[in-house]
Order: sequence, then structure tokens, then C-alpha cells
Amino acid sequence: MPDLKARLEEALAGIAGAPVELERPGDAEHGDYATNVALRLAGALRRPPLEIADKIAAAAVEGGLAERAEAAPPGFVNLHVSDAWLAEALNEILDAGDSFGAGSAKNRERIQVEMVSANPTGPLTVAHGRNGVYGDAVARLLELAGHGVEREFYYNDAGTQMDRFRESVEAVREGREPPEDGYQGDYVRELAKLPDDPVPAMLERIEETLERFRIHFDSWEKQSEVEAEIPEALALLDTYEAEGAIWARTSAHGDDKDRVLVRSDGVPGYFAADAAYIRRKFAKGLDRLIYVLGADHHGYVARLQALAEMLGHTRESVEVLIYQLVHLVERGQAKRMSKRRGDVVFLDELLDTIGVDAARWYLVSRGHDQAIEIDVELAAERTQKNPVYYVQYAHARIAGILRNAGEDGLVAQSHKADRAPTLASEERELVKRLLEFPALVATAAERRGPHAIPTYAIRVADDFHRFYHEHRVLGSDEQAFRLALCAATQLVVRRCLDLIGVEAPEQM
Repeated sequence: MPDLKARLEEALAGIAGAPVELERPGDAEHGDYATNVALRLAGALRRPPLEIADKIAAAAVEGGLAERAEAAPPGFVNLHVSDAWLAEALNEILDAGDSFGAGSAKNRERIQVEMVSANPTGPLTVAHGRNGVYGDAVARLLELAGHGVEREFYYNDAGTQMDRFRESVEAVREGREPPEDGYQGDYVRELAKLPDDPVPAMLERIEETLERFRIHFDSWEKQSEVEAEIPEALALLDTYEAEGAIWARTSAHGDDKDRVLVRSDGVPGYFAADAAYIRRKFAKGLDRLIYVLGADHHGYVARLQALAEMLGHTRESVEVLIYQLVHLVERGQAKRMSKRRGDVVFLDELLDTIGVDAARWYLVSRGHDQAIEIDVELAAERTQKNPVYYVQYAHARIAGILRNAGEDGLVAQSHKADRAPTLASEERELVKRLLEFPALVATAAERRGPHAIPTYAIRVADDFHRFYHEHRVLGSDEQAFRLALCAATQLVVRRCLDLIGVEAPEQM
């Protein structure tokens, strides 16, 4: 069931005859909510936007949708809602509980998010961490929206890179230096102490790091198993022979050029494995495939979508999220990363330094198309200058209030709309902020943009701390309403933190 704000938008849409999206004006004098629907309708109706806005405002008041409404140049409709309306909205948040903001997907799909997919030639780096946390947060948003989601890790267990990795470990075992183009670092020396193939041991370490980072995979795919299915996949593609090689006619399906499937020496290329892998994914009954790939994979988008189309699916059923680099700054110095040289910053090192919560927060705090710079010293701080600590502190402070209320035999329940108190501006602003949550998470899921969640969580924490410093909760005349407001705020903050995989502590 939509929340009260959503129903207000629906009712206004009925008046306006067009979709309405309410926004909060920057100046409270301009109302609690505003819409530009009159400006959008003016052209089609061939009427002045201010005239249309006047009619919508009058109808909103007559229909009991707003306590007061006015048109404002050049054609905005400003709405002022009553304290009773906000109290009823608070009721609805609490009644919804953990389902508040859930189920926004109009068409529910089976979606696979493939992320990290690092070759087991070394421990996971901070860049892999960004890949994983972003993909996992997207998966959490999609699950909240109502989709069925599977998380997959795809890794190479054979081939040139793996041979070079094994050669590097073997060289150290024999007291030699690794090949010039091989792998170096303490982890290579650690693996050299083991008698067996280093790949399973490295893969186990990778999985342990991911579990520590709160990323759990539903499936792990080996490249060797996928490659065994290449002949079946190629038989389904539009191909031709040229220059002794077999090509896929991907240019006919939106790619900038055709791609080699089998080289002139008879060896399948990487693209042949991509074809087999996509075919394998769709064979599971998935409706949509989401890949999270590094900045050096921009050219993959069109070719993967072309493969989907050639295999009988829509181009839109394949999405590729390309993430940018992570820059770590410590004492004003940037850290460089190179897995082969051995001076890479591994994810475990970052987690040891700043903790899992801060690492997840910072690595998901920017859109995937933006580079991230993390000040390691700030991220490790347990002060309110650190945004993740600041938001967690809001949750812990509320938990303390509700604990004390329980000890005093009080119940945190919503104040009924017909007995709504006269609300202070801080109370009104906090309720309105909480009501933004359903639309925010719905948009974040649709746009694959979990970075919107930390930004919103900070704003909720800001509004709560402002309310808390201005108004007493326990023992006040408006105790029942304020306890309800605290409980609803805690619910939303906890959900925000969970969506990005950060813990919501009860005390700090």
C-alpha cells in the first residue's frame, strides 16, 4: 500500500490530469511540498501556467488534500499540510515497519548481479572492494524493491594468468625470483609454504575476505566449466569466417565492430567464453543480467548487449555498471596499487585500518561513474566528523531513548491523527524527511544508484540531531508523539544502513 505522501501525489495527479511529483521547497515559507505540474501542462493546455496552478491549488484545499495551498510564479503549486496529516503519516511509517519503502518494483524480475569476479592470483584489492560493495548494495536495493536476486562470482581457474601465478609461487618454493611478468609480494611467499596448488588456497582466502566484508555469493562459476560449453553457444550465434578465424556479426546488433570468436589457430578467444557465459546465465531462467566491471571494461557494454540480442534476449536485459578508481590518502600521501609488484593495498588491510562499516560506507558513497578518494585517517575516526559514525550515533542515541522509555514502562506508539499535537518546525521537518524514503529507495533501485542512501541517511541524522537538541522526549507533554517519531526515525536509519551493509549499533 503506498504511503500517505504517495497517495497525495496520486490525488493531485487526478486533479491535474498528469503525473505529479512532490518536492520539498528549499524555503519552508513556500510550503511543505511543491509541484511544477502546471508548468509542464501549460504547453499542452495552451493556458498560462499560473492559471493552471491556481485551479490545482484551490482543488487541493477543497478536496482536503492540504490545509493551505497557493500558486506561485511562474507556475508552482505550494502545499501546506496539517499537523494531523503529518501525525497520520508517522502512523503509517510505524504500521508498515520493515516493509516501509519496500515493493516498489512494477514488474518483478529474476536478476543476477555478477560482481568482483577477480582471478585468484592474489588477495582482493581495495578496487575489488568497491566492485563488491557497490554490486551488493545494488542487489540489496533490488531485493527491497521486490525482485529475486542472485549474486555470482566468476573466476578464471586456467589460462595464461593462472599459469604465471603458479609459476611465481613455484619459483619462490625453489628459492628463485618470480618471473619478471609474474606475481610478487608477501602473499606469494606465504602460498609457497603450502605443498599444493596455490589457486584453491587463494580462492579460499578471497571468500573469507568477502564474508568478512559482508558479501555472500549464491554461486561461484569457473571459467573452465563455462569454456566447455563454447561449442553449444557458438552454434546459436550469427557467425562467418574471415582471415582464417570465426567471427560473430555483433555489428548488426549494436556493437561498433564484429568480434573474433575463434582465432585462426583454432583457439577460442575471450569473446567465445563471454558468449558461453551469457548463455549459461540466461539458461537459469534469469530475466536480467547486471555486470559490475572496472573502468578498463568500457568496450564490453555494447558487445555483451549484442550477445544477449543474438541469443534471443533484449539488449536491455544486460546492464554493465562501470566503476571508477579508488584513491587512498594517508598522511597526505596517495597509495599506489599494483598486484604484480606486490605494493598493492589489499582490502583486508583497509578493513583492519578503518573497519568494515567505514569501508563499506565510503566505497559506496559515490556513484559508480565517479572516482573515490578516501582519507584513511578520517575514515578511522570515531567522531561525528566521520559520516558513518555520525549516522550510527543517531541510531544508537534513539536506541538509548527507547531503552529508557521501556525501563520507565512507556510505549513508543504513534499519536493518533485526531489528537495530533501542535508540531514544532523540527518535528515537521523530520517527519517529512522520513516520508522521502520510499521514493528515494525506489529511484535508487531503478537507477542502480545506492550512493543516494548514505547522502539521505546523513540528512535524516541531521534532522534528528536538530530535533533532539531542541526538544525533550521523555517527560515532555508530547512524549507519546516524540517517542513515535524516534521509533520511526530509528526504523528508517536502520534500513538505510542495512541497504549499504553497515551495522546499526544499539549503543556507542
